[in-house]
Amino acid sequence: MRCEQNALSLKWPFYPIPPNKTQSPMNESVNERGAVTEATTATVKAKEHKAENLLVNLLFNIIIPTLILTKLSGDDYLGVTNGILVALAFPVAYGIRDVVRTQKVNLFSVLGIFSIIMTGGISLLGLDPKYLAMKEAAVPTIFGLATLVSIKTPYPLVKTFIYNDTILDTGAIRQALERRSATARFEQLLKTASWLVASSFFLSAVLNYVLAITIVTSQPGSVAYNEQLGTMTALSFPVIALPATLVMMASMFYLFRGITRLTGLQLEEMIRHKAKDK
Repeated sequence: MRCEQNALSLKWPFYPIPPNKTQSPMNESVNERGAVTEATTATVKAKEHKAENLLVNLLFNIIIPTLILTKLSGDDYLGVTNGILVALAFPVAYGIRDVVRTQKVNLFSVLGIFSIIMTGGISLLGLDPKYLAMKEAAVPTIFGLATLVSIKTPYPLVKTFIYNDTILDTGAIRQALERRSATARFEQLLKTASWLVASSFFLSAVLNYVLAITIVTSQPGSVAYNEQLGTMTALSFPVIALPATLVMMASMFYLFRGITRLTGLQLEEMIRHKAKDK
């Protein structure tokens, strides 16, 4: 049997050789050790790939813009206006690259890029800093409201965030729910999970507003404003992203535990494995 990809969906040649009648126990042991070694190597490469993605994300969205705004916005370097433009070009470019790479354009990707452009617009037009705070709170609020509104539609957004074919074996879950006549209870579970997911966005909105209104107090067009904007960008990860991520993880835990209770499936039976799909 030949597996084109391993369970981590890497482009790594993984060819476990099944034992046959003429194969000695020693050869079987060697084959098993080889398969384990290849699987371990693939796992390590997967972790390295994820680490690289996270590093690039942090570089383009937080670290580089922060350094430009706080260190290079003076008249001796880029200047105030060019500092804003160059700093915001990095997250915009990263967002567009991600859309092109995934070949998927959705509301959340568009709003994310639009939010960055709005920050540049507010800064370049010299608007009161309160508008920046309002913008920072508006985007996650839209996400949260969209999540709640989608509950009333056939396509709740919780299925985009958590319950989808990329993460879960939805076919096996659906069959188990039908066998147990638990589909109605599952729909109620999705509604509750939607509220939890929406709460992570609303928490992010509040933290965004408080952070912006507290830190960015100078008028746009000044070096101080750029430095404060850079500080806000640097603090956005520990102050906003981490708490919101914890709430999102709690939502996932609640949903997965509920699915286990309704279907009788174990977690490893629910998670989609690429090698199993081949």
